[in-house]
Order: sequence, then C-alpha cells, then structure tokens
Amino acid sequence: MKHFRKLLLVVLVVLVAGWGLNHLFQRLSATSTPQTSQSAKKNTTNSTTQAEAKTIDWRKPSESKPYPNLKNHPNAWLDVNTTRQRVYIKDGHRVLYTMYCSTGTGKKNGTPTGTYHIQSERGTFFYNQSSGEGARYWVSWKDHGIYLFHSVPTDQDGHYIQKEAEELGKSAASHGCVRLSVADAKWVYETVPYGMKVVIHS
Repeated sequence: MKHFRKLLLVVLVVLVAGWGLNHLFQRLSATSTPQTSQSAKKNTTNSTTQAEAKTIDWRKPSESKPYPNLKNHPNAWLDVNTTRQRVYIKDGHRVLYTMYCSTGTGKKNGTPTGTYHIQSERGTFFYNQSSGEGARYWVSWKDHGIYLFHSVPTDQDGHYIQKEAEELGKSAASHGCVRLSVADAKWVYETVPYGMKVVIHS
C-alpha cells in the first residue's frame, strides 16, 4: 500500500510538472506571436509608404515598359478617368499602357465627359495669352483646337512651369484639357491616329 501511494504521488508530480511546462510554452508562444505580427505589419507599412512616396517624373514616360505598338492594336482607344487622373490606352477592355494626367478643375474649367474622337488639329507648341500658359505636343479631341491632350504647361517662352507640372497624376489642374508628361504627350502627338476614340468619365 505504501508503494502504491508513492507511485501515485510520483505520477501526480509528473502530470503537474508536464501541465506546468505546457502552460509555460503556450504563454511564451502567445507572447512572441504578436511581436512577429507587429514586425510583419511594420514591414508592410514601410512597403506601402515607399510605394506612396514614389514621385512622378513629369518629363518621362509614365511606365518603364515601352509604349504599345498601335499597328498591332488597330482598335485601341483612350480611356480618361478624371477621378483617378489617369489615361489608359486600351484594346477592348485590356489595358496596354497607363499614363499620369491632370484634367480640368471645377465646373467652369472641368474636362467635358463623353465619347469623342481624335481630330485633325495637332502641333508642337501653343501659348494662350488669356490663361498665361502654353504647352508642347498638343492633339485636339474636341472643338477643333479647344480641348486637347498636351504636355504639362509652359510659359510663353516654352519653359515648363514646375509648380503646375508637379500636380500631374495627383489632382485636376488644367483649364479643361488633358495634361500629360512631356514624353507621353510627345508619343500621343507622334503616334495616336486621327479618329481614335476618346472616352472621358469620372
């Protein structure tokens, strides 16, 4: 009987010790998990911040990849989103290329929405005395020289207005035209054909 009690006592000690170690390991695991999550969360936040911090170079193409070859996309069209401040070159629903843009501000200078087509008027430079701004590489899409795709604005001597240019892709800033980076505007001027469909929406 005495041996039985000793054996029972040993079993109880082993069980209690096992439970205590298991409980200890669980607590240690629970303590370390949030730290790992916090670390992962911090890394994700840093990545997001870095992505948001990316600056738009208004002189260069909007994407690092080549512009699409429109000969391979005879039905390509231009989708202008005034909310996102983006111009999407599309073939059907497929996006071939995305450009940063700045469209018109407010009711008075808002960019007209609707479906239009590239018109015959285009040129390498203009200057509007009344607005005090000009631009390079312009292409008309409405009212034959009134509403255009063109570069970020310039002064009368053709020098780019940096303060205005830095709004590209971030906010509406024009008098109704669609501003593009210098490189994108040049590509549109040189490449986009007469009659291409242009859809402008919010």
